[in-house]
Amino acid sequence: MINLKRTNSENLDFQKLVVELDKDLAIRDGADHSFYSQFNKIDSIKYVVIAYHNQVPVGCGAIKVYEKNVMEVKRMYVPIEKRGNGIASIVLKELENWAKELGFQKCILETGIKQPEAIGLYKKNNYNIIPNYGQYANVESSVCFEKILFQDQK
Repeated sequence: MINLKRTNSENLDFQKLVVELDKDLAIRDGADHSFYSQFNKIDSIKYVVIAYHNQVPVGCGAIKVYEKNVMEVKRMYVPIEKRGNGIASIVLKELENWAKELGFQKCILETGIKQPEAIGLYKKNNYNIIPNYGQYANVESSVCFEKILFQDQK
């Protein structure tokens, strides 16, 4: 059974998983890695979810405020040997629930075209491709997504 823990970026299990994530991304991104890594600092992230199986961290993700009513999903990772068990979807759903609890209406995110597993994850979880936003606006190797969590009733 997967247990989830809500925490922040000071959590050592999260930090260890992010080190693994960055190693994987450095290989996949190649020469583009330094561009992307500047947007993936983990200091001061207030909203982190870690998945545990038998007290062992097996996945993580985070959200951070992007703008009013919008959270950005960051630092999603499941170690290669743990993939295919639905862990990423469980973490993503918990991040979405947390964003809704905090009153945010939408989640956005960026991933790379060299990360087909991530693209599949977001499509499977009803994220829609959108034009690249912010610092990713003209980056051809980026794919951006959004998911509406709820509509404002006003």
